[in-house]
Amino acid sequence: MSDLIDRDTARRAGLFVAYDTPDFFCELMNRKDAPPDSLALVRERLSHFDLPELRQRAGAAEAELYNLGITFTVYTDRDAIDRILPFDLIPHVLTAAEWDHVERGVRQRVTAINHFLWDIYHEKRILKDGIIPAELVLGNPNYRPEMEGLDVPGGVYVHINGTDIVRDGDGRFLVLEDNARTPSGVSYVIENRHMMLRVMPDLAAGLDLMPVDEYGLRLRHALAEVAPQGVTDPQVVLLSPGIYNSAYFEHVFLAREMGVPLVEGRDLVVESGRVYMRTVAGLRPVHSIYRRLNDDFLDPQVFNPDSMLGVPGLVDAYRRGNVTIANAIGTGVADDKAVYAYMPRIIRYYLSEEPILSNVDTHICAEAEGLAYTLANLDRLVVKPVGESGGYGLIIGPHATQAELDDFRVKLLADPSNYISQPVISLSVCPTLCEAGVEARHVDLRPFAVTGRSTWVLPGGLSRVALRKGSLVVNSSQGGGSKDTWVLAS
Repeated sequence: MSDLIDRDTARRAGLFVAYDTPDFFCELMNRKDAPPDSLALVRERLSHFDLPELRQRAGAAEAELYNLGITFTVYTDRDAIDRILPFDLIPHVLTAAEWDHVERGVRQRVTAINHFLWDIYHEKRILKDGIIPAELVLGNPNYRPEMEGLDVPGGVYVHINGTDIVRDGDGRFLVLEDNARTPSGVSYVIENRHMMLRVMPDLAAGLDLMPVDEYGLRLRHALAEVAPQGVTDPQVVLLSPGIYNSAYFEHVFLAREMGVPLVEGRDLVVESGRVYMRTVAGLRPVHSIYRRLNDDFLDPQVFNPDSMLGVPGLVDAYRRGNVTIANAIGTGVADDKAVYAYMPRIIRYYLSEEPILSNVDTHICAEAEGLAYTLANLDRLVVKPVGESGGYGLIIGPHATQAELDDFRVKLLADPSNYISQPVISLSVCPTLCEAGVEARHVDLRPFAVTGRSTWVLPGGLSRVALRKGSLVVNSSQGGGSKDTWVLAS
């Protein structure tokens, strides 16, 4: 009789018969509270798939991604110009209650960041009151004195924000970092949904999923809202560095979704303090620019004089109030990893509220106490350079060799202000299709917020998955992939 019970249990487990999540919170399988019926239905439907069928569908998805040109570039790999971002067919699912918590937390964080940026480029109250060390902000390489005293429309500096969120072993949402300069990845959110509905329609059938297709229209509307005063029909453009940029696919995709021209620096010209776009019919005024290149390359007259990507005179037109740039120049100081450590204080200072989403505990190595703690616990911490992104330049203590730790200790002592450290979080996992079958892999979530007169958060966001077994690094440039993010409306 026991053999019959075991076989029946295995049959019902199906795809997950060998699935194991020791010591990790699994976002699909081992929630502590009773899951809603819709989540239970997703698990049940997935369990009926077998591996050969799932692999066949995964192959079809990969071929379609390639044919659609949904790629990214890894500059450090000279042998692979364009890569397909690996896509996993098992979705990352959030309940309505979980999404409500995340959405409110992201809105709160974006509001506080915009208050912070206005303040540091105007009155600097938060620095004078000693909430944040002044040298941490004013000495930051991303602080732009050119922005001092400039009143951006609506007080909005961060029009597009990506907040990287993880869950710990108890399932709590924690903010890992903010992306307030030129956050990327939203195109994959939308394309992943389209791909999922084409390749796995039977899994999504009848489920009340929150839609993701309105992002482009929402973004265009927000950028029109913050156009210079007096403009009734603003011209919005997307400014790209060009075809060799790693995210060029996304630039093309978003321009199409927004219904706006995709331009490069050579397509724009400044005359008498106003920005124009070159067209076959002559010069056409431009009022809002969604820029996808960094501050240093925007205007060779102000920043990098060797830049061939930007627009001479753009900053002058910006300071005159004749054009809106999204995100604003100088927003990088708000997503610096050292400033991140002060975000809970920033929220309390400007909003008089407790943070809805907590930070991961962070030690600032520029401070003597933080450096001493990091050096004493290097083998137990994640140490990151404050200005890097993409998973570059960090060390994960428990996964490093002694030689790697010794080398990193030298770097840390040589330039402590360049680093922060955090504990290794027991990141949550999701079932993921791997070579050996369905296995647990670590995931994170990047919700995207769009701000004009108000802030709207795209339901779900980009779910990135660390495809290498045991890896905590989910970045695409470091071997990660992505999943469709489902937010259950009920």
